[in-house]
Amino acid sequence: MDNSILIIAGIVGLVIGFAIAKFMEKGKASKTIANAKKEAQSIIKEAKIEGESVKKDKMFQAKEKFLELKAEHEKVIQNKDRKIGEAEKRTRDKESQVSSELAKTKNLNGQLESKIKDAKHRAEFLEKKQSEVEKLHKNQVQQLEVISGLSADEAKTQLLESLKETAKSDAMAYIQSTVEEAKLTAQQEAKKIVINSIQRIGTEEAVENCVSVFNLESDDVKGRIIGREGRNIRAIEAATGVEIIVDDTPEAIILSCFDSVRREVARLSLHKLVTDGRIHPARIEEVVKKTEKQIEQEIVEIGKRTVIDLGVHGLHPELIKAVGRMKYRSSYGQNLLQHSREVAKLCGVMAAELGLNPKLAKRAGLLHDIGKVPNTEAEVETPHAILGMQWAEKFGEKPDVCNAIGAHHDEIEMKTLISPIVQVCDAISGARPGARRQVLDSYIQRLKDLEEIAFGFNGVQKAYAIQAGRELRVIVESEKVNDDKAAALSFEISQKIQTDMTYPGQVKVTVIRETRAVNVAK
Repeated sequence: MDNSILIIAGIVGLVIGFAIAKFMEKGKASKTIANAKKEAQSIIKEAKIEGESVKKDKMFQAKEKFLELKAEHEKVIQNKDRKIGEAEKRTRDKESQVSSELAKTKNLNGQLESKIKDAKHRAEFLEKKQSEVEKLHKNQVQQLEVISGLSADEAKTQLLESLKETAKSDAMAYIQSTVEEAKLTAQQEAKKIVINSIQRIGTEEAVENCVSVFNLESDDVKGRIIGREGRNIRAIEAATGVEIIVDDTPEAIILSCFDSVRREVARLSLHKLVTDGRIHPARIEEVVKKTEKQIEQEIVEIGKRTVIDLGVHGLHPELIKAVGRMKYRSSYGQNLLQHSREVAKLCGVMAAELGLNPKLAKRAGLLHDIGKVPNTEAEVETPHAILGMQWAEKFGEKPDVCNAIGAHHDEIEMKTLISPIVQVCDAISGARPGARRQVLDSYIQRLKDLEEIAFGFNGVQKAYAIQAGRELRVIVESEKVNDDKAAALSFEISQKIQTDMTYPGQVKVTVIRETRAVNVAK
């Protein structure tokens, strides 16, 4: 009973406490709400005040922006109005110009029409006059034909013939004077360069044959070289490719071969065999092989010494070997290596005189004939200038050098200034007296052909080829050939020689005309 009362009292106390707490909490909340409302009202009031100020500022800024945009818009409108006004002014000017041009055109058309009418009248008048003139001309021609006894065509032919002769003599005289003027200006410098180049180089004359003489100490050695039943001599010929001629010539045998290298191998091999004394087929093959290796080394050494002497650097080893092989080749009796060295020196001197690169010119001059020492039989069929150019291109030579090699006999077009220099120096080296050997028959035939060409012209009394075919002297009959015709005859003969003959260097044609008056005092 007491416990239930206590529980009830506790519950009642809790309820009363909870009610009191709620009441107190409600009072605090109402105070908090009242304070919050006051603060909210103050914040709203402040916000309204700030909003009014911001609103005023924004409105002020908007008005300023509007005024600025309005001013800019007015400026744009003013510019457009000004441009439109200028365009309208230009249009009015163009219209006025067009109207004035139209007026001028109308005036011109009127004038042109009047002039066309005048021209038509004049043309009709001229046609009438022309017909009258033609009639008068025909009458005059008929009268002249009756008086002269010649027809118009005959008279025209005679006049043309006389004019042709006069024009021909005048043209030949003009050509002669022009040629002489050109010679005065061009030949002086050319002769100076050529003569200086030749005088500054001392050259040797080399004569190469297709046979070599091998001297012996005694004729007894001939039998040992021939061997039993000729086996030794056959072995030598088979190993070297050289024909060995053993005849009655005392203490000498003859080695015959077109290839100078093979001939040199045979000569050195024979020298070793004779010195050693052991001559039999096995020994011959052994010595020939050793000699061939020795010659190959010697060729390389000759090539190296040559390029060093000439100051040509950076040459490919194969080209150096080709230069060395030139020692054992000849061109028209002139040693090929000596010829190439001479051309290289001439090219260097001439290039220096002309202000070109002398080292490049030397290089081209040295290599210009390397195509004359081919390695294979197939290469023999290619012209030596083209073959040399192909080798130079293959082994990395410059385009200027390659063009000079290929063009020195006009197989290809010359593209650099070095090319004509190489061609000229090649001709100088080959054409100088004593440089090359010619077959006597062909030489005599060439001189006869020169004289025959001169005798083919009218008025020629005598003709003599002199200076080894470098000059042709023509003596003409003074009654048939006058001075003007002598100059023309000299020119015509030189042109005939140039077109019909092949010759080295130049041929000077001199026409001699003289009148002799002879009387006898008795």
